[in-house]
Amino acid sequence: MSTKIPVSITGNLVADPELTIGESGIAHAKLRVAVNQRIQGADGTWQDGEPVFHNVSAFRALAENVANSLKKGDPVNVAGELEFRAYDKDGERREARRIIADTIGPDLRFGTAVYQRSSRTTDARPELEVQAGPQTSVAGVSSAPAYNVSTKNPVVVPPFGPATGNEMSW
Repeated sequence: MSTKIPVSITGNLVADPELTIGESGIAHAKLRVAVNQRIQGADGTWQDGEPVFHNVSAFRALAENVANSLKKGDPVNVAGELEFRAYDKDGERREARRIIADTIGPDLRFGTAVYQRSSRTTDARPELEVQAGPQTSVAGVSSAPAYNVSTKNPVVVPPFGPATGNEMSW
């Protein structure tokens, strides 16, 4: 019997997500997220506490999107259910826990991202490079992504194209 508890965590990815496709064709991404507690000392300074590592599993489209979008070190928010499992190994009873993710996203306190809807496909393609950002043109000027996921660098783009006439320039 397993026990599931709703949980939400914020932390950093310890490694790149591992994407696998099961025999049934369902995508499964495994992640490890480190969560550091901030502790204020007697002198008022803040320090990182001991990190707690969480195993996270994502399935289907969420797994594919996570594997294509997030990399080691990225700050993330994870919401899902905490699952406890008990099993026997070499005659010894053990316990394991993991978070079955409902949603995973970047933590926007430390950076920006632009949402890009993915196409609905049934096959996983982790080899494709995904860049978040608008891909349409504004007033005939093509706009680049506001955040390049593969290089993890922001791309500065004027919101309304180049200035013309008396308009302000960026």
